[in-house]
Amino acid sequence: MSQLTVVAEGLLFPEGPIAMPDGSVILVEIARGTLSRVVDGEVEVIAELGGGPNGAAIGPNGYCYVCNNGGFQWIRTSDGRMFPDLEPENYSGGRIEVVDLESRRVEVLYTNCDGQPLRGPNDLVFDSHGGFWFTDHGKSRRREKDRTGVFYARADGSRIQEVIFPLEGPNGIGLSPDETELYVAETPTGRLWAYELAGPGRLKGERRDKPDGGRLVRGRPGYYLFDSLAVDARGRVCIATIIDGGISILDPAGGEPEHVPMPDILTTNICFGGEDLTTAFITLSSTGKLVSTRWDTPGLPLNYLNR
Repeated sequence: MSQLTVVAEGLLFPEGPIAMPDGSVILVEIARGTLSRVVDGEVEVIAELGGGPNGAAIGPNGYCYVCNNGGFQWIRTSDGRMFPDLEPENYSGGRIEVVDLESRRVEVLYTNCDGQPLRGPNDLVFDSHGGFWFTDHGKSRRREKDRTGVFYARADGSRIQEVIFPLEGPNGIGLSPDETELYVAETPTGRLWAYELAGPGRLKGERRDKPDGGRLVRGRPGYYLFDSLAVDARGRVCIATIIDGGISILDPAGGEPEHVPMPDILTTNICFGGEDLTTAFITLSSTGKLVSTRWDTPGLPLNYLNR
Protein backbone atom coordinates (compact mmCIF):
# COMPACT_ATOMS: atom_id res chain seq x y z
CA MET A 1 0.00 0.00 0.00
CA SER A 2 1.20 3.51 -0.80
CA GLN A 3 1.24 6.45 1.58
CA LEU A 4 -2.10 7.84 2.74
CA THR A 5 -3.30 11.18 1.42
CA VAL A 6 -5.83 13.17 3.44
CA VAL A 7 -8.59 14.12 0.99
CA ALA A 8 -10.78 15.92 3.53
CA GLU A 9 -10.92 16.39 7.30
CA GLY A 10 -13.24 17.93 9.84
CA LEU A 11 -16.04 15.64 8.68
CA LEU A 12 -18.72 14.62 11.19
CA PHE A 13 -18.41 10.84 11.17
CA PRO A 14 -18.08 10.20 7.41
CA GLU A 15 -19.18 6.94 5.82
CA GLY A 16 -20.56 5.61 2.50
CA PRO A 17 -17.99 7.12 0.10
CA ILE A 18 -18.73 7.09 -3.64
CA ALA A 19 -15.85 7.99 -5.98
CA MET A 20 -17.55 9.91 -8.79
CA PRO A 21 -16.32 10.00 -12.42
CA ASP A 22 -15.61 13.75 -12.14
CA GLY A 23 -13.07 13.17 -9.37
CA SER A 24 -15.28 14.29 -6.49
CA VAL A 25 -16.28 11.97 -3.66
CA ILE A 26 -19.84 11.86 -2.36
CA LEU A 27 -20.26 10.62 1.20
CA VAL A 28 -22.54 10.87 4.20
CA GLU A 29 -21.77 12.65 7.45
CA ILE A 30 -23.79 10.64 9.94
CA ALA A 31 -23.46 13.02 12.88
CA ARG A 32 -24.27 16.01 10.63
CA GLY A 33 -27.24 14.28 9.01
CA THR A 34 -26.13 15.16 5.49
CA LEU A 35 -25.22 13.80 2.10
CA SER A 36 -22.07 15.76 1.24
CA ARG A 37 -19.60 16.14 -1.62
CA VAL A 38 -15.83 16.53 -1.34
CA VAL A 39 -14.21 18.54 -4.15
CA ASP A 40 -10.52 19.51 -3.94
CA GLY A 41 -10.60 19.08 -0.17
CA GLU A 42 -13.64 21.31 0.29
CA VAL A 43 -16.92 19.92 1.62
CA GLU A 44 -20.34 21.01 0.38
CA VAL A 45 -23.71 19.75 1.54
CA ILE A 46 -25.85 18.19 -1.19
CA ALA A 47 -28.87 17.41 0.99
CA GLU A 48 -29.93 17.74 4.63
CA LEU A 49 -31.36 14.29 5.42
CA GLY A 50 -31.49 14.30 9.21
CA GLY A 51 -31.49 11.08 11.22
CA GLY A 52 -28.40 9.03 10.45
CA PRO A 53 -27.54 8.76 6.74
CA ASN A 54 -25.26 5.75 6.46
CA GLY A 55 -24.49 3.71 3.30
CA ALA A 56 -24.89 5.37 -0.13
CA ALA A 57 -24.80 4.18 -3.74
CA ILE A 58 -25.53 5.51 -7.22
CA GLY A 59 -28.51 3.80 -8.82
CA PRO A 60 -30.65 4.13 -11.95
CA ASN A 61 -30.99 7.63 -13.45
CA GLY A 62 -27.86 8.67 -11.58
CA TYR A 63 -29.78 9.18 -8.34
CA CYS A 64 -28.04 8.59 -5.01
CA TYR A 65 -29.74 6.04 -2.77
CA VAL A 66 -29.08 6.38 0.96
CA CYS A 67 -29.62 4.02 3.90
CA ASN A 68 -30.75 6.19 6.84
CA ASN A 69 -30.44 4.54 10.25
CA GLY A 70 -32.50 7.16 12.11
CA GLY A 71 -29.68 8.58 14.20
CA PHE A 72 -27.43 7.84 17.18
CA GLN A 73 -26.48 9.15 20.54
CA TRP A 74 -22.86 10.29 20.27
CA ILE A 75 -19.84 9.95 22.52
CA ARG A 76 -17.15 12.63 22.17
CA THR A 77 -13.74 11.93 23.70
CA SER A 78 -11.35 14.47 25.17
CA ASP A 79 -9.13 14.23 22.09
CA GLY A 80 -12.03 15.19 19.80
CA ARG A 81 -12.95 11.79 18.40
CA MET A 82 -16.56 10.70 17.87
CA PHE A 83 -18.17 7.32 18.53
CA PRO A 84 -21.78 6.28 17.78
CA ASP A 85 -23.73 4.87 20.71
CA LEU A 86 -27.34 3.94 21.48
CA GLU A 87 -30.63 4.81 19.80
CA PRO A 88 -31.28 8.51 20.53
CA GLU A 89 -34.37 10.09 22.05
CA ASN A 90 -34.96 11.87 18.73
CA TYR A 91 -34.66 8.65 16.69
CA SER A 92 -36.44 9.40 13.40
CA GLY A 93 -36.96 5.87 12.10
CA GLY A 94 -35.07 3.78 9.57
CA ARG A 95 -35.61 4.45 5.89
CA ILE A 96 -34.26 4.29 2.35
CA GLU A 97 -33.98 7.73 0.73
CA VAL A 98 -33.30 8.84 -2.83
CA VAL A 99 -31.50 12.07 -3.68
CA ASP A 100 -31.60 13.66 -7.14
CA LEU A 101 -28.06 15.04 -7.31
CA GLU A 102 -29.03 17.74 -9.81
CA SER A 103 -32.19 19.15 -8.22
CA ARG A 104 -31.18 18.00 -4.71
CA ARG A 105 -34.72 16.78 -4.18
CA VAL A 106 -35.05 14.07 -1.48
CA GLU A 107 -37.65 11.29 -1.58
CA VAL A 108 -38.31 8.65 1.07
CA LEU A 109 -38.57 5.37 -0.82
CA TYR A 110 -39.11 2.74 1.92
CA THR A 111 -39.81 2.89 5.66
CA ASN A 112 -41.04 -0.68 6.24
CA CYS A 113 -41.32 -4.16 4.76
CA ASP A 114 -44.69 -5.89 5.01
CA GLY A 115 -45.59 -3.63 7.90
CA GLN A 116 -42.37 -4.26 9.82
CA PRO A 117 -40.56 -0.93 10.27
CA LEU A 118 -36.99 -0.62 9.03
CA ARG A 119 -34.87 0.01 12.11
CA GLY A 120 -31.36 0.95 11.05
CA PRO A 121 -30.65 0.52 7.31
CA ASN A 122 -26.88 0.52 6.94
CA ASP A 123 -25.40 -0.36 3.55
CA LEU A 124 -26.57 -1.22 0.02
CA VAL A 125 -25.40 -2.52 -3.35
CA PHE A 126 -27.11 -2.42 -6.75
CA ASP A 127 -27.28 -5.41 -9.06
CA SER A 128 -27.40 -5.22 -12.85
CA HIS A 129 -31.17 -5.79 -12.88
CA GLY A 130 -32.05 -2.43 -11.31
CA GLY A 131 -32.64 -3.67 -7.78
CA PHE A 132 -30.57 -3.33 -4.64
CA TRP A 133 -29.68 -5.41 -1.62
CA PHE A 134 -29.41 -3.67 1.73
CA THR A 135 -28.66 -4.51 5.33
CA ASP A 136 -30.60 -3.38 8.39
CA HIS A 137 -28.12 -3.15 11.25
CA GLY A 138 -30.85 -2.36 13.78
CA LYS A 139 -30.62 -0.10 16.82
CA SER A 140 -29.34 -0.78 20.31
CA ARG A 141 -30.88 0.42 23.55
CA ARG A 142 -29.57 0.13 27.09
CA ARG A 143 -31.10 -3.31 27.74
CA GLU A 144 -32.06 -4.58 24.28
CA LYS A 145 -31.28 -4.48 20.58
CA ASP A 146 -33.16 -5.21 17.35
CA ARG A 147 -33.07 -8.48 15.43
CA THR A 148 -32.54 -7.62 11.78
CA GLY A 149 -31.62 -9.00 8.38
CA VAL A 150 -31.05 -8.36 4.69
CA PHE A 151 -33.56 -7.00 2.19
CA TYR A 152 -33.95 -6.75 -1.58
CA ALA A 153 -35.81 -3.82 -3.12
CA ARG A 154 -36.60 -2.25 -6.47
CA ALA A 155 -35.19 1.18 -7.18
CA ASP A 156 -38.58 2.58 -8.22
CA GLY A 157 -40.19 1.88 -4.83
CA SER A 158 -42.47 -0.86 -6.17
CA ARG A 159 -41.22 -3.84 -4.16
CA ILE A 160 -39.31 -4.70 -1.00
CA GLN A 161 -38.80 -8.10 0.60
CA GLU A 162 -36.87 -9.47 3.54
CA VAL A 163 -34.64 -12.25 2.20
CA ILE A 164 -32.34 -13.21 5.10
CA PHE A 165 -33.38 -13.17 8.77
CA PRO A 166 -31.99 -13.03 11.37
CA LEU A 167 -28.36 -11.94 11.27
CA GLU A 168 -26.15 -10.46 13.99
CA GLY A 169 -25.82 -6.77 13.20
CA PRO A 170 -25.50 -7.06 9.39
CA ASN A 171 -23.46 -4.21 7.98
CA GLY A 172 -21.40 -4.25 4.76
CA ILE A 173 -22.90 -5.87 1.67
CA GLY A 174 -21.58 -6.62 -1.81
CA LEU A 175 -21.88 -8.83 -4.90
CA SER A 176 -19.38 -11.10 -6.61
CA PRO A 177 -18.16 -9.98 -10.07
CA ASP A 178 -20.61 -12.36 -11.81
CA GLU A 179 -23.41 -11.59 -9.32
CA THR A 180 -23.80 -15.24 -8.36
CA GLU A 181 -22.91 -14.61 -4.70
CA LEU A 182 -23.98 -12.04 -2.12
CA TYR A 183 -21.58 -11.08 0.67
CA VAL A 184 -22.77 -9.84 4.07
CA ALA A 185 -20.49 -8.74 6.91
CA GLU A 186 -21.71 -8.99 10.51
CA THR A 187 -20.34 -6.33 12.82
CA PRO A 188 -20.27 -7.96 16.29
CA THR A 189 -19.14 -11.41 15.12
CA GLY A 190 -16.50 -10.22 12.65
CA ARG A 191 -17.81 -12.78 10.16
CA LEU A 192 -18.34 -12.59 6.41
CA TRP A 193 -21.13 -14.74 4.97
CA ALA A 194 -21.50 -15.69 1.29
CA TYR A 195 -24.91 -16.59 -0.19
CA GLU A 196 -25.42 -18.22 -3.57
CA LEU A 197 -28.02 -16.39 -5.65
CA ALA A 198 -30.65 -17.91 -7.92
CA GLY A 199 -31.61 -14.54 -9.42
CA PRO A 200 -32.50 -10.98 -8.43
CA GLY A 201 -33.62 -11.04 -4.80
CA ARG A 202 -33.53 -14.86 -4.62
CA LEU A 203 -31.18 -17.17 -2.74
CA LYS A 204 -30.48 -20.69 -3.93
CA GLY A 205 -31.57 -21.76 -0.47
CA GLU A 206 -29.38 -24.83 -0.17
CA ARG A 207 -27.97 -25.38 3.31
CA ARG A 208 -24.27 -24.77 3.56
CA ASP A 209 -22.73 -23.65 6.89
CA LYS A 210 -26.05 -22.60 8.42
CA PRO A 211 -29.79 -23.15 7.73
CA ASP A 212 -30.30 -19.93 5.75
CA GLY A 213 -27.78 -21.08 3.13
CA GLY A 214 -24.87 -18.92 4.23
CA ARG A 215 -21.29 -20.06 3.74
CA LEU A 216 -18.69 -18.71 6.14
CA VAL A 217 -15.77 -17.08 4.34
CA ARG A 218 -12.41 -17.76 5.95
CA GLY A 219 -11.48 -14.87 8.22
CA ARG A 220 -8.57 -13.59 10.27
CA PRO A 221 -7.71 -14.63 13.85
CA GLY A 222 -8.19 -12.25 16.75
CA TYR A 223 -10.84 -9.83 17.94
CA TYR A 224 -12.23 -7.18 15.61
CA LEU A 225 -15.55 -5.91 14.26
CA PHE A 226 -16.63 -5.55 10.63
CA ASP A 227 -18.17 -2.49 8.99
CA SER A 228 -18.78 -1.75 5.30
CA LEU A 229 -17.09 -3.45 2.35
CA ALA A 230 -16.16 -3.29 -1.32
CA VAL A 231 -15.26 -6.07 -3.75
CA ASP A 232 -12.11 -5.93 -5.87
CA ALA A 233 -11.66 -7.03 -9.48
CA ARG A 234 -10.31 -10.41 -8.33
CA GLY A 235 -13.49 -11.08 -6.36
CA ARG A 236 -11.86 -10.56 -2.96
CA VAL A 237 -13.87 -8.75 -0.30
CA CYS A 238 -12.24 -5.70 1.28
CA ILE A 239 -13.91 -5.04 4.63
CA ALA A 240 -13.45 -1.94 6.77
CA THR A 241 -12.44 -3.21 10.17
CA ILE A 242 -12.97 -1.74 13.64
CA ILE A 243 -10.82 -2.24 16.78
CA ASP A 244 -7.64 -3.15 14.88
CA GLY A 245 -8.54 -0.39 12.44
CA GLY A 246 -7.85 -1.13 8.80
CA ILE A 247 -9.06 -3.06 5.78
CA SER A 248 -9.39 -6.85 6.03
CA ILE A 249 -9.15 -8.60 2.65
CA LEU A 250 -10.94 -11.95 2.57
CA ASP A 251 -10.98 -14.31 -0.38
CA PRO A 252 -14.23 -16.27 -0.98
CA ALA A 253 -12.17 -18.64 -3.17
CA GLY A 254 -10.08 -19.63 -0.16
CA GLY A 255 -6.93 -17.51 -0.35
CA GLU A 256 -5.04 -16.21 2.67
CA PRO A 257 -6.70 -13.34 4.55
CA GLU A 258 -4.83 -10.04 4.64
CA HIS A 259 -5.03 -6.88 6.74
CA VAL A 260 -4.02 -3.35 5.73
CA PRO A 261 -3.75 -1.19 8.88
CA MET A 262 -5.21 2.32 9.08
CA PRO A 263 -4.63 5.08 11.69
CA ASP A 264 -8.17 5.01 13.14
CA ILE A 265 -9.79 2.22 15.16
CA LEU A 266 -13.08 3.20 13.48
CA THR A 267 -12.10 2.54 9.87
CA THR A 268 -15.60 2.21 8.45
CA ASN A 269 -15.79 2.23 4.63
CA ILE A 270 -13.79 1.74 1.44
CA CYS A 271 -14.56 2.44 -2.20
CA PHE A 272 -12.49 2.49 -5.39
CA GLY A 273 -12.06 5.30 -7.89
CA GLY A 274 -9.73 6.89 -10.41
CA GLU A 275 -9.44 5.98 -14.07
CA ASP A 276 -8.22 2.44 -13.37
CA LEU A 277 -10.10 1.98 -10.06
CA THR A 278 -6.80 1.52 -8.20
CA THR A 279 -7.30 4.45 -5.84
CA ALA A 280 -8.93 3.41 -2.58
CA PHE A 281 -10.93 6.03 -0.69
CA ILE A 282 -11.33 5.14 2.99
CA THR A 283 -13.33 6.78 5.77
CA LEU A 284 -11.60 7.19 9.14
CA SER A 285 -14.73 8.04 11.01
CA SER A 286 -13.79 8.76 14.62
CA THR A 287 -11.21 11.31 13.45
CA GLY A 288 -13.45 12.75 10.73
CA LYS A 289 -11.19 12.08 7.75
CA LEU A 290 -11.48 10.83 4.19
CA VAL A 291 -8.16 9.45 2.96
CA SER A 292 -6.94 7.90 -0.26
CA THR A 293 -4.17 5.51 -1.19
CA ARG A 294 -2.98 3.56 -4.20
CA TRP A 295 -4.39 0.00 -4.04
CA ASP A 296 -2.60 -3.06 -5.43
CA THR A 297 -5.72 -4.58 -7.02
CA PRO A 298 -8.34 -2.54 -8.92
CA GLY A 299 -11.81 -2.34 -7.49
CA LEU A 300 -14.78 -4.05 -9.10
CA PRO A 301 -16.72 -1.63 -11.35
CA LEU A 302 -20.10 -0.80 -9.84
CA ASN A 303 -23.42 -0.95 -11.65
CA TYR A 304 -24.73 2.53 -12.61
CA LEU A 305 -21.43 4.19 -11.71
CA ASN A 306 -18.33 2.69 -13.35
CA ARG A 307 -19.92 0.58 -16.08
